[in-house]
Amino acid sequence: MRLQLNRAICFIDLETTGINVSTDRIVEIAIVKIMPDGTKQVKRKLVNPEMPIPKAASDVHGISDEMLKDAPTFKQIANEVKQYADIETRKLLDVQKVFHMMEQRTLTAAYKFYCNKNLEDAHSAEVDATATWEILEAQLEKYPQIGNSVESIVKFTGEDEIIDFARRFVFENGVEVFNFGKHKGKPVTQVLKEEPQYYDWMMKGDFALHTKQKLTEIMNKSILHK
Repeated sequence: MRLQLNRAICFIDLETTGINVSTDRIVEIAIVKIMPDGTKQVKRKLVNPEMPIPKAASDVHGISDEMLKDAPTFKQIANEVKQYADIETRKLLDVQKVFHMMEQRTLTAAYKFYCNKNLEDAHSAEVDATATWEILEAQLEKYPQIGNSVESIVKFTGEDEIIDFARRFVFENGVEVFNFGKHKGKPVTQVLKEEPQYYDWMMKGDFALHTKQKLTEIMNKSILHK
């Protein structure tokens, strides 16, 4: 079935210095515009992020600082991009949301996808736990790049960067940083030093016990290293 269009639709993708929307910058933007008659137009721009690109990001998209030294900043091309995509009068269509709505993200669906079996008695704790184990074994076969140890899988999924179960704190370059709220991305020890009342606020707040335990551990560790 062909998409029916009364006006052009733009598909936009970005390459960036990282995934933190507060601090990271765009290094490449591509806009694929599909016209009502089905013809395609493309606008692609390299963008100088005005900051060094971390090696981890360059390894993903292949864009280096050297490649961007003569590229315009986003501020310099913003109006051009805005005019091309006609952003102000557009509706936002999220293809990923359609995917998530139509393709179930449940244990039953995962069991069918990876093991090609129907999950009988779903929501029985033992049955669900056993199915989860079978799914992991199937994933090891399907995705050899994730390795076959707990350590390799945790590293692949990024869970090794998680400090507390609720993911309020994460490691960034080996440093504990906040992963939520107004201090997101800031080192925990720095915030506790500059705003000590924040510790009391979190300890009295509706946060998980494990989160509070980890916060206290970080604070105590910083005191010991003074």
